Amino acid sequence: MKKPVIGITGAYVNHNFFMEGVYVHHDYHKAVAANGGVPIILPFITPELALETLSLCDGIILSGGEDVDPQFFQEDPHPHLGQVILERDLVEIAIAKYAIEHNIPLLAICRGIQILNVALGGSLIQDIPSQVEDCIQHTQKVKRSQDTHWVTISKDSLLFKLFGSERIRVNSIHHQAIGRVAEDLRVVAQSSDGIVEAVESIHPNAFTVGVQWHPESMAIHNTTMNKLFEEFIKSSRERTVTGGL
Repeated sequence: MKKPVIGITGAYVNHNFFMEGVYVHHDYHKAVAANGGVPIILPFITPELALETLSLCDGIILSGGEDVDPQFFQEDPHPHLGQVILERDLVEIAIAKYAIEHNIPLLAICRGIQILNVALGGSLIQDIPSQVEDCIQHTQKVKRSQDTHWVTISKDSLLFKLFGSERIRVNSIHHQAIGRVAEDLRVVAQSSDGIVEAVESIHPNAFTVGVQWHPESMAIHNTTMNKLFEEFIKSSRERTVTGGL
């Protein structure tokens, strides 16, 4: 059986004057490959070219990375807004919309859940520590693969079906989060301070899940977390069998 091709959106890295370009943490590649998918990296160039590359993909991961430019949800920049890359925002907004419209399995991780929400008309909290009263620590100070806080999961969600528990431990490497939730999404997990930790589509279409944590970095040693990738790759494989559209 043909393995599903999973397109992973790229972030940006600058090593030095001579070395800069697209970057994706290798945990994404490993999690996809370990569950039977073929990972490819989608660089951000133009929205038009990005949509052409989607014909290669049976599933899409919106990966983590830079902050989202607040112009896309009609706000001015907060003083603690981090680096933004306009080109990446434009490309990923186009990818998210296309994936939803064409029922392409979509897993949105960290920044990914944020860009998914913005693409569908929602907004973001630009800086949790300065904008959320009594917030917990969302930018952890331990290694990436280690879980650091609890999230509560809705019983009527795909995540609950996969994990089999109302409470799970997650890692956490972010300072932005979903603010106003887009109408086509529903919140299915939250942290104790009310931050949105996961969303799912309200429509019974292809796999569409966004998580604020980094399951790709936990999946290698956490069988519960790996179930998210198993289901995502399964949905993407079914798309290869049915011929996509």
